[in-house]
This record gives sequence, structure tokens and C-alpha cells, in this order.
Amino acid sequence: MSFLLATFYFFYFSVIGVYIIFLPKVLSMAGYVPSDIGIIFAAAPLVRFLVPFAFINGLKINVKSFNASLLIMCLSALSFYFSLDSFYKLLLSNISLGIGLSIVLPYIELISLNYLGKERYGKIRLFGSVGFILVALVLVKFLSSPSVALLYLLILVLITAFFGFVIAKKADTLLEKQSEHTNDIDLLADWKLWLGLTLMQVSFGSFYNFFTIYTTDHGVSLDMTIYLWSFGVIVEIFMLYFQGALLSKNLLLILQITTFVTALRWFLVFAFPDVTALLFLSQALHALSFALFHSAAISYLFYLYKHKSLAQQLFSGITYGFGAFAGALIAGYVYELYPSYLFLSSMLIALTATWFLALWGRGVSNPQ
Repeated sequence: MSFLLATFYFFYFSVIGVYIIFLPKVLSMAGYVPSDIGIIFAAAPLVRFLVPFAFINGLKINVKSFNASLLIMCLSALSFYFSLDSFYKLLLSNISLGIGLSIVLPYIELISLNYLGKERYGKIRLFGSVGFILVALVLVKFLSSPSVALLYLLILVLITAFFGFVIAKKADTLLEKQSEHTNDIDLLADWKLWLGLTLMQVSFGSFYNFFTIYTTDHGVSLDMTIYLWSFGVIVEIFMLYFQGALLSKNLLLILQITTFVTALRWFLVFAFPDVTALLFLSQALHALSFALFHSAAISYLFYLYKHKSLAQQLFSGITYGFGAFAGALIAGYVYELYPSYLFLSSMLIALTATWFLALWGRGVSNPQ
């Protein structure tokens, strides 16, 4: 199972690499303005936010729904080929991709945490980061036209779906047992926690959707920008490999520290957009603001709630779904209207996330 999970992560995050790093640039090359790009890339996470609520209201979390999401993901990747010339076609393609993604990764995360535990999770998850960095380094050499990026996207999605299907078949019994738990998650009672986690992802809207455009607009070459992306993933891999000892500590404290460090990271990008050395320093903080934060967050929710599969679904949907939706939308309009303040807005959002997580910690008797 470890090999299958590592291979899945490798190809899944290769898909994410194409989607995050290159597709915004592809749309910019095709003539779309920043607000259009923000709206298009907000569609998929918005759907990821909405889908988990269907599971709260009766839809079963099982292998059948997981396999259906794999099929939707494949069809949506194919549809990008026929959508580049139309804003609304692209929007529809992203919506269908969002439906697929909203189910796929949370299932795999649940399986990983059950089979591996939080201490070993990072050593398998890091293969996703390897896939991300390799596709970035390879595709930048061949990005001669938008169709090249779309071909990479389709092939990688198909491979990801294959390994996801095999993993789900092997873990069938586990997923069925998890779906039997009653819902013990009260979003309204725990709103400070969920708002803090969500705002953290909102702050990433500028980075995931506009970092490549932002840096190249400030005179940084596309090749250097890819090296910045790659360096961030290298330190992410380093953290994932060695984070096991940290995850045995106070997980909530880790969440609070990593959100604050993320605010510092966005300030560096805002204040020094054309200073390569400081941009590399900001990317070094990716080890904390993504790798350690993500592992601590899913581990904390795994510990906190009995309905672990739904907790992972909601985390993916609310934070990476609604958070990414709001982040993409906000970033698109900020960059179009006040481009120099793009990452300053991200800094303020990350600081607000830190504040809400601190408020949540005051009301928790055992914050581990």
C-alpha cells in the first residue's frame, strides 16, 4: 500500500503542478485579464467547498462515489482541450474538475493516515512534492503553446485516476467502515478553528494563482520563477521527511506558528518582489506554511473528530475549497486594481488566521 500511495501522490501533485504553475500563465497568454483568471480558477475550489455538504446531508462516502469522482476528473481534463477559446467553457471545465478533486484527495489522505499514521505520513506524501517539482522543471522547457500544458494535464490525470482506482479497491473495507460513523462535527460550535484554517488558504490565493505572473511582471524571468517554485517544493520535501517528531508535539501550537510565519512570507514577497535572494527566502518558508501546516491540520482534525472521513472531506472542501475560491477571487481583483498590494493583502489575511487559531486555543482544554 505504501508504494501505491507514494505513486498516487507523485502523479496527483504533478497534476496540481501543471494546474497551478502553468495554466494561469496559459490563460494570460491566451488574452484573459487577471479578473477573468481569478474567476475561472475560483470555480473549482468553490465546488470543492459545496460537495462535502452533500455528504453531511445523506450522500454516502464510499468507493462508488470515489470512482465516480475519478471519472469526472478525467473527463474534465479532456474538456480543457475544447475550452481555451471560451471563458464559459473554461469555467465549466474547472467546475467539473472541482467536483472530481473534491472527493479524490480527502479519501487518499484518510487511507494514508489510517495505514501510515501521522509520523510516517510525510515520508510518503513527499513523493507528491517530487512529482510537483519534476513536472515544473520539465514542462517549462516544452511550454511552446497552451496545448502542451493541456496534454500534460490530461496524461497525468489519467495516470492519477488509475492508481486512485487501485488504492480504493484495496481499501474498500476501510472506507465503508468510516462512512458508518455519525457526524460529530459542529462547524458552528468550532467556527474559530475552521475560520482560522480557511483564512490560511485564502491568503494563498495570491501565491497559487498569480505568483508566476507577479514575479515575471516585476522583471523576474520565467525560468527563475520556476526555480523559485522548485526551491519551495525542495524545502517542502525536506520538511515532510523530517516532520514526524514535530507532529508528536502540540499540533494546535504548530498551526498557530505556521500561519504567523506565512504572514511574514507574504510580506517578503510584497516588499521585495524583484529581489531574487529574498524571494528564495520567502520560498524557504514554504516548508512551514504548507508542508508542516498541512500535516498538522489533517492530523489535528483526525485526532479531534470521530467521523474522520467527513472531517477530511470538510477540511478539503472548506479550506482548500472555499478558502481557495475566495483567495483566487480576491487576488484577481486586487491584482487588477491595486497590483502592488497583492501580497500585502495576503499578509493581513494570514495574520487574521493566526488570531482566530489563537482564540480557538484559549477555549480548548487539551489543544494537542
